Amino acid sequence: MAEITAGMVKELREATGLGMMECKKALAEADGDMKRAEELLRIKSGARASKVAGRIAAEGAVSVFISADGKTGVLVEVNCETDFVAKDANFAGFVKSVAAAAANSSAVEVEALLQTAGGDGQTVEGARQGLVMKLGENISVRRFVRVAATGRLGYYLHGSRIGVLVDYAGGDEQLGKDLAMHIAASKPVCIAREQVPPDAIGRERAIYTAQAQESGKPDNIIAKMVEGRIAKYLAEVTLLGQPFVKNPDQTVEELLTAKNAKVNAFHMYIVGEGIAKKKDDFVAAVMAQAGNA
Repeated sequence: MAEITAGMVKELREATGLGMMECKKALAEADGDMKRAEELLRIKSGARASKVAGRIAAEGAVSVFISADGKTGVLVEVNCETDFVAKDANFAGFVKSVAAAAANSSAVEVEALLQTAGGDGQTVEGARQGLVMKLGENISVRRFVRVAATGRLGYYLHGSRIGVLVDYAGGDEQLGKDLAMHIAASKPVCIAREQVPPDAIGRERAIYTAQAQESGKPDNIIAKMVEGRIAKYLAEVTLLGQPFVKNPDQTVEELLTAKNAKVNAFHMYIVGEGIAKKKDDFVAAVMAQAGNA
């Protein structure tokens, strides 16, 4: 059996980022062979990734990558289980590397992106598994979007929880930042009222009609009340109809007109949006444990 020195353990830790005891065990199992020990750790990290894969990951971070020429942008969301890990420097670095990998890849689905090069001679999936091994939580690349700008790209990150990427024409760089910040704050569902799904308008119309009918007013008055509410709803959910956050006396449409600009598209990710979070019932857990005692 080869002697496992502190220097060997230190070298393996630096190469893998894993714990001292894990590295020492791997070196012992590999009889001091550094390369074999690293392979063993990668194999084990894959096994560990599988064990935690079923756990809910609703925390995490979003990141934005803009290419040097400003024509390609990527917005990505990576999830973990706890806010503590979401703030970890290693996790933050991984999220940024995923965004960069997506920008340099032709992948359109997460599964394909995971198999692309992610730096340090690893695939994105290899780096993910290593991070799972190091941090002990389920980590998943949830979604990404790559935008080939028809105009220019602006973006805004609200911490690491909300990310916005906007493709716009006209104006200047500050306008792009302002538009992205507005979208993060006001959360429009689309650019213009023509893009609002008809079924969404139908649901709102049915609700407003039922509410208006309770007033007992004539049908013609009710119709006007409903149309007024629909107009207000469309202004609230569309980018162009919303009051601009930095100047509420001006709509975004008026801002764009003044700047001779237009928005071609936008994308917004909010960490954990749509993920059903597990809620622990402490009382039920205690009662169940008492019943099994």
